[in-house]
Amino acid sequence: MKKVQSDNPRILAVQTLSRVKEGAYSNLQLNQVIKKNELSLANRHLLTNLVYGVIQHRLTLAYWLQPFIAGKKLDNWVRELLYSALYQWQMLDKVPKHAVFNESIEVAKKLGHSGTTKFVTAILHQIDRQGLPDFKQIKDPVERLSVEYSVPTWLISELEESLGLDKVTAILQAINQAPHQSVRVNLKKATPREVRQLLTEEGYEVEASPVAAEGLVIKGKNSVVHSKAYKLGLITIQDESAMLPVEALQVNEQVKQALDVAAAPGGKTTQIAENLPADGQVLALDIHDHKLKLIEQNAERLGLSEQIQVKKLDARKIPETLTEKYDRILVDAPCSGLGLLRRKPEIRYEKSLADVESLAKLQLSILSAASQVLSQNGIMVYSTCTILPQENDQVVAQFLADNPDFEQIPVQTSKNLKADRTEAALHIYPDDYQTDGFFLAAFKHRE
Repeated sequence: MKKVQSDNPRILAVQTLSRVKEGAYSNLQLNQVIKKNELSLANRHLLTNLVYGVIQHRLTLAYWLQPFIAGKKLDNWVRELLYSALYQWQMLDKVPKHAVFNESIEVAKKLGHSGTTKFVTAILHQIDRQGLPDFKQIKDPVERLSVEYSVPTWLISELEESLGLDKVTAILQAINQAPHQSVRVNLKKATPREVRQLLTEEGYEVEASPVAAEGLVIKGKNSVVHSKAYKLGLITIQDESAMLPVEALQVNEQVKQALDVAAAPGGKTTQIAENLPADGQVLALDIHDHKLKLIEQNAERLGLSEQIQVKKLDARKIPETLTEKYDRILVDAPCSGLGLLRRKPEIRYEKSLADVESLAKLQLSILSAASQVLSQNGIMVYSTCTILPQENDQVVAQFLADNPDFEQIPVQTSKNLKADRTEAALHIYPDDYQTDGFFLAAFKHRE
């Protein structure tokens, strides 16, 4: 691939995808490219859409392209160019086929040589003549779902075992939908009604969240980070389901000391502080200095610095380090993040079952350590942003087996979600409310 300086979003997308394929983080790489190039809003959207779209649908695109490149040796960037052409052609309604072809051939010209240009032209016209292979040709249902929704077979198999094929299919359909913007209102500064009015005046379409009491769902082309409400510290950008762990803590006027054991970047820490009485405090832990700074910055923006303390600490060392007891403890544990596939599409290719099992051991050790500083009448909530039982129900079962002085209590949420469920824990799957996937369990000392 030639080194080319360009502000063409299609060229930038191919360059970015090639670097991501070589190991760069997609979000960091994309942010760097956007910062370096003066792009119009439309071109920035197209670049972002192409990069995340190709990553999100990589297994599907590979299946479609394979019959046409079998036995041919392709440079990384040529493969990414063909993937981006297929993505635009098949998955973007507003880009006509002739434009996709012409633009892709132009990118091949700019980044390659005449041979590459002829090759890309030939492949695109061959696909147009012969048509794409049909998913129905794949007999195995798990493999077919894997290719159609671009999710590894191991993950589909694990989910199918606990949820069944129909539910898994609904989840897969949901994770490939674009996430909407949602925000949490800072109750120390404003009411949801006031914030809703302010955002509406700025041209955003705003609805109350059906999931979280302090949540608002925002529609509009501009990111809400540019809004007056954000700049005044009235809102935090947060997925609706990510607001639920703090709701489950049941923070009230009697709560004076709270602990957030894996707190960065501070979204849930600030939510706890917003619900504490004026003399309440929350201690936020993390093992990285730069992440503690993020918590402090978030606290300052929201006007909550006086109620939030930070401490550098490995949560597994809580019992020998912290001497106080806490009325509320949140263990939003490090996890595989497989409930976040709408927002972080590459996670699906990076994680393995071995990673999940290793994380489950870490989660259990953190939960056990945190439980030792819970006050006698306190509540502890364990949450993850994953949807696999190994990191959720199985961790809870093992914790209760190891700690008979604790009991699991039903998770309570402001909107009384899944009120008819029979289990104490709360599972939120991406297809339930079109949010991120989350798991919540709550505990108290046994009477």
